[in-house]
Amino acid sequence: MELLSEPLSVEYLNIEISGLPKSLKNTQIVQMSDFHFDGLLLSEELLTQAINTSNQINPDLVLLTGDFVTHSPKPIHQLASRLKNLKSRVGIYAVLGNHDLYFPNSKAEITSALTSVGIQVLWNQVAYPLGSDLALVGLPDYWSSEFNPGLVMRQIDVNTPRIVLSHNPDSAEALQKWRVDLQLSGHTHGGQIVIPGIGSVPSWIHASRHDIPEFLWAWIPFLKGKWPKVVKNWQWSQGLHWVGTNKLYVNRGLGTFPPGRWHCPPEVTAIALI
Repeated sequence: MELLSEPLSVEYLNIEISGLPKSLKNTQIVQMSDFHFDGLLLSEELLTQAINTSNQINPDLVLLTGDFVTHSPKPIHQLASRLKNLKSRVGIYAVLGNHDLYFPNSKAEITSALTSVGIQVLWNQVAYPLGSDLALVGLPDYWSSEFNPGLVMRQIDVNTPRIVLSHNPDSAEALQKWRVDLQLSGHTHGGQIVIPGIGSVPSWIHASRHDIPEFLWAWIPFLKGKWPKVVKNWQWSQGLHWVGTNKLYVNRGLGTFPPGRWHCPPEVTAIALI
């Protein structure tokens, strides 16, 4: 069964980073997220197009924000063989999502497969691929018992700009305690079904749920007791947001869950730091 998707979209952003040195101005970053590579939720054609699109951007840095697989970690080996074709001037970095932790062995197997093709997986770690003037923080999934941003943030000089990779955008609430010049997340798939002029169906339901009679909840997706288990802050389901003084960008992802995508195309994000 082929799920309804839409043509790949490339979102171009200019993100101002306070204190970014001139040498790092116009740094080009590509973000991709939520592959859900399992033979059903992401086509080979779309994956190839996303990789080729990223390479055409000629990025300095490629950042992958989790959910490489859906349930079993086994497909990661085939996905890693495809991701090996990604090109980047200074490296490819990743964090894991909730689906990458589905089984007890998932984290180790997925991390090993990605590492074997040169993708560095960050787990409560900080890296400096572009030098000491810009930190790259990678956090465990928000639902993981090892999610501990303070452990990493305390390692970074308060005057140093930083980009934070965190799969679930709900983590932006907790991250308000620290400086975050740009948080990159995924997880929500943009809500997948978007009504023009209204927004994504989950975010609309989230905002309107108190006006919907409870006897109707069983018939409405995302109100059958499941929607809070995806994300609390559906208003951050896609795009750029301010969370306090921190910037959050949520990528719509590449993979597609049933019933499919509508007015919510899969995404490659091209970010220029200014």
